[in-house]
Order: sequence, then C-alpha cells, then structure tokens
Amino acid sequence: MSLSSLLMGGSYVGMTSFFTVAFLLVFLPTCIILYTLMPQKAKKYFLLAASVGFYWLISGTLVVYLFLTTISIHYFGIWLDRIHRQRDEAVKAAEKPERKAIKHAYLLRSRWVLLFAAALHIGTLLTLKYAPFFTRNVNSLLGHMGLSLQLEIPKYLLPIGISFFTMQAVSYMFDVYRETIKSDENLFRLGLFMSFFPQIVEGPICRYGQTAEQLWNVKGITFSNLTLGIQRILFGMMKKMVVADRLNPLIETVFSGYKDFQGGVIAIAAVCYTVQLYMDFSGSMDAVMGTAQIFGITMPENFARPFFSKTISEFWKRWHITLGAWFKDYIFYPVTMSKPMKNLTSAARKKIGNHFGPLLAGAVALFCVWFSNGLWHGAAWSYIFYGMYHFTLILTGNIIAPAVQWTNKKLHINPEWFGYRLFQILRSCILVVIGELFFRAEGLRNGFAMFKGMVTGFRFSTLNEDLLETLGVDIQDLIIVGVTLLIVFVISILNEKGIQVRASLQKRNVVVRWAVLYALILYIIVFGAYGTGYIPVDPIYANF
Repeated sequence: MSLSSLLMGGSYVGMTSFFTVAFLLVFLPTCIILYTLMPQKAKKYFLLAASVGFYWLISGTLVVYLFLTTISIHYFGIWLDRIHRQRDEAVKAAEKPERKAIKHAYLLRSRWVLLFAAALHIGTLLTLKYAPFFTRNVNSLLGHMGLSLQLEIPKYLLPIGISFFTMQAVSYMFDVYRETIKSDENLFRLGLFMSFFPQIVEGPICRYGQTAEQLWNVKGITFSNLTLGIQRILFGMMKKMVVADRLNPLIETVFSGYKDFQGGVIAIAAVCYTVQLYMDFSGSMDAVMGTAQIFGITMPENFARPFFSKTISEFWKRWHITLGAWFKDYIFYPVTMSKPMKNLTSAARKKIGNHFGPLLAGAVALFCVWFSNGLWHGAAWSYIFYGMYHFTLILTGNIIAPAVQWTNKKLHINPEWFGYRLFQILRSCILVVIGELFFRAEGLRNGFAMFKGMVTGFRFSTLNEDLLETLGVDIQDLIIVGVTLLIVFVISILNEKGIQVRASLQKRNVVVRWAVLYALILYIIVFGAYGTGYIPVDPIYANF
C-alpha cells in the first residue's frame, strides 16, 4: 500500500478524515486558492459554499439534515426574539404593579417555545441515533418475559457529525432564550456558523458568540496564519499517523481476542488505546484549529494537556473542553438552579451541613450530566456505564475532599509537593485508562471480562518477537511510538509552563521555521504508519 492510498482513505464521498489526500491535497488547497482570488465581499459566501460542499462530499444527500436544522433554529430564534420585544413593549406600557406578572407570562411563553424547539432537535437526534438500541433492549426484555411479540428494529441513515451540529444548534437557541445573544436574522450567516467545514465532523462545539461574527467578517489569508496553520495541521498529522495508526493493529488484536492474552497484555492494550484515542482526537483538533487559522478564524481549544490532571474532575476540564462546557451550561446549571434543587439544597444544608448539603443537589445534576455524556458517546450499555463510572469517581472525590484535606494536614503532606502531585497524576491516569477500557471494549460484558483478566491475571508474557508479531507490531514500532510520545510530552510540558512553542518558533528566523516545517513533513513520511498490516483509524469522534 502506498502513502497516497493510505492518506486517501477512500473516495471523495468517503472524505471523513482531515488526513486524506482528498482533503489535504485537493479540497483544502483549492479552497485556499479560490478564497484568495475572491473579492472581499464574496469570501464569506465562498466559505459557506465550501462548507456545504464539504458536508455533501462526506454525507451526500444527508446534507438535508443540516439544512433543515439551520432553517429550524433560524425560525425559532426569530420567534424567541419577537417574544422578548413584545415583553419589553408590554412592560414599558404597563403600570409598575403589573410588570412582574407580564414578565412571568412572557417568560412562560418563551420557555414553551424553547422546550418545543429543543425537543424537536434533540428528539430527532435520539430517534436517529438511539431508536435501534431502545428497540433491541425492549425485544430482549420481551423475550426474557416469554412474550413472542418482537418490535421491528428501525434502520436510519445517520449523518456524520449530527451530534455536534445538533448540540451547537441547541446552544444557539438557549443563548437566544437567555438573551445572551440576539437571534440572527441573516440565514446565510447562521448557516456558516452551523456548517463551517473544519469543525462539522468532530467539533469543537462552538457557541454563536465565539465564531459567528469571525466567520462573517473574514479577511484575506496572511502568510503568518498560513504557516502557523500548516504547522498545526502537520503536528496533528504526526499524532494521528505516527502514533494512533501505528498502535491500531495491537489494539484491534487484543480487544477482539482478549481471551488469548494474559492480564499484562490487556493492560498494555488499554494504555495503548487511551494513547491512541488522545492522539487521534487531539490530532484531529490540531487539524481543525490549523485549518481555521489559515482563514483567520480562532476556535475554542478542545484539549489542555489532560494527562497532567490531578483529579478526574480536572481531567474532564482539560479533555473535550467544549463538550464539558456544553453539559455544564445547558444541563448542570439549569438543573442545579431549578426551584426543586434550590429547595433541596436549602433543606440539606440544615440537615447535613454546608459541604454535604449542596452536594446532594449537585449529585442529581452531575448524574444528569454523566448519563447524558455516556449516552452521547453511543447507543450501547458500555457507553452508559462509562458515563456512570466517571460520575461515581467525581462524586466520590467531592464527598471525600474534606477527609483528604484533613488527612494531608495531619500527616503534614504539602499538596504542592512534587511527589504528591505526581502520585495524583498517576492515579488519575490509571483511572482514565480503566474507563477507556470499558469505552473501547466490544460490549459491556467483554469490558468486565477484560477488566477481570487484567486484575486477577495480571502477569506479563515475555515481550519476544513472537508475541509482538501476534500483536501486529514489532520493536521498531514501539521505539517510533515512544520517541513521538516523548516529543509530544516535551512540547506539552513547555505549554503547561506557559511557553507557547509555536509562538516562540514564529519569532525565530526563517531558516529555523522552515527547517522545523520540513522536518515534520519528513518525520511523517518516514515514520508514518502505512503499508502492509496498517489500517488507518477512522475518525473516532465523527461517529458520535
């Protein structure tokens, strides 16, 4: 298999990855050239046309879902804004004693519009994505009850990235409802916000206030943005091709045939999958950010060196940041700030104190967040368990926080001591790896079997050539992965310390900058995983 065939990853219609010849050598350069040649007033419309074209290439006629979603939220946004204007006019014309009742009446009206709009879009997502899962489980339950009735399992065509653009649509309607933004009467501007091609497949999940005006007021491509964007794309490409793809044979072999391996090998596979997931997803985000930067667009970061986290809660503030922020703003806060939860918090404070009292209502909101998070990742019990696993870890951490502080004080342990922080980081990493084991396992039952094998049968086979051959890798693969991870690790440490590597590189002379750029390209060509035995990893999050 040639490098070209590996990067191609299929036909143009199957262009679901940013690391394909179709995207890197055809679509993106064409967009850059045409965008540069466009008059300033036409650039935004060209980006819209390019974005729609990109989504049509990867989803075909399913682009209609994106069209309908955009038209729908455009209408509902205008409707909500009209209710707000009518409220303001009615309040202004009314006597002071009547104003509170008027505000309440219009609040109820806008709330019903929002609930209907959210139910329409989230309901569509749930139907397309989860109806088969629900039907299978109902049929299984009916079978266990001895009933012959079996429901027909529906089959739906699921557009790529539907979870991402649906969440983006819902956030837009909530923000209009909350009056943090005005509804956009320009359908084209709203359409560009919804469909911007770098983010449509895997995110990040943007808010209207973050990117809409940037996209609509784009300027010409600068040499600085072009080079910085290419640098970041190549860095993401290195993560994906050199690490994620190279580890794929080992991961596929162990997870599909875990019964043939000892617990130590299963543990290695679980660690490798966690590394693969991070390298694949963060690498894709690098490509997204780099592509957006070429056109002068700054998008919210999705990763902030998560494996330096000291707690699971901190980990999820650093991993898939925009998803976590979405759940926090549109599920966690609305639940905790609801009247029943406020009453529960007030009553609990009196009974169990100021620490544990708020935790009771917080636990309800946290459960909603992590159940939704697990379900968002896929229609399977393993994903729901994954969500509940992290819910339990975070809630437990919140509950025992005072006890941990008391213990540290009694034992004279300085929380800032390097050894203690290293212990916290290693503990968090182990817990994350266990969670990803269940996330990747082929079903919840297999996940428990692999975990049992890893814990009760934890011993290593000799890492000889025969075992490595069985796993689909060799010692050279492990060395290449190790060196690449070291490169990423050093850059991450520098960024963690506030040293922005790309910005620092940009200040160097042109020889150094281009030497680094060519070195990255050469590194990918020489050490990228392609050829016999290597199968590129499909964009993991594109299916969510």
